Amino acid sequence: MSTTRQLLNSVQVARFVAHGFLRLDGIVPREMNEEALGVFAAGLPAVPYGTSVPKAFAEGSFARRLVELPAVAGALESLVGPDPTVDHHFVHTREPHEGSAQPLHADALIDVRTDAFDVQLMYYPQEVTADMGGTLVVPGSHLRRTNESDTGRYQNLLGQTRLTCPAGTVMLLHHGIWHGGRRNDSDTVRHMYKIRFNPTVPQVRLWDTTDQESPVVASELSRTFPWYEPATGRLEIHNRIQLWRALTGDPAFDVDHWATRIANRPAERSQA
Repeated sequence: MSTTRQLLNSVQVARFVAHGFLRLDGIVPREMNEEALGVFAAGLPAVPYGTSVPKAFAEGSFARRLVELPAVAGALESLVGPDPTVDHHFVHTREPHEGSAQPLHADALIDVRTDAFDVQLMYYPQEVTADMGGTLVVPGSHLRRTNESDTGRYQNLLGQTRLTCPAGTVMLLHHGIWHGGRRNDSDTVRHMYKIRFNPTVPQVRLWDTTDQESPVVASELSRTFPWYEPATGRLEIHNRIQLWRALTGDPAFDVDHWATRIANRPAERSQA
């Protein structure tokens, strides 16, 4: 297996900015997936908030090997940069036929950062089938600021996705994404391992930027989702433009002149 880190490209990062998450299907080797179930059953040591990865996860440990897989390491570096800190980690376990689901929520209290974000890694060591529940995610919800479970009264939104995936799948999510664990209606215990990463460097051009001028970038950032309102939903695209400007260090980037138009403040001409 290659050990070369695999940075994301601009189109992939733009897709993350639009959707609020990125899927890496089946990238964890089978033997690690099998090992994970025993590791989770034994329990994981607590990690103090803000601990560097080398201190949080000992060399050779399961978690360390997981985050050092080339595809995972490259994607994390592309989004949060080198040497992020571990905010926290936790194994979420859903028992068979437990009959309940998490309310739709964003993690932690309202976060007003517009030029930075945390990334949450979610790892699924087993195949997740429809009857196992999976993680429900509302694409494009991450830049609409909410406070924790204020969205819990919403039962279903058009375009929401409920994860089904092969074993060894990793999802990387913007910390603000609306999501929730669905109930497990199968006969199998379902596990999901979550690690939240905090950046320690400015999140500017951390990925492979050779395709930054590709027209597909603007196309990705212009994407809409079925649950968006005709008017308010347009603000989500404006929010993406602002985030993309911060991520690229390009204050002139725009989609269809939206941000340029509303920021236009011509200086008065000096009087002779």
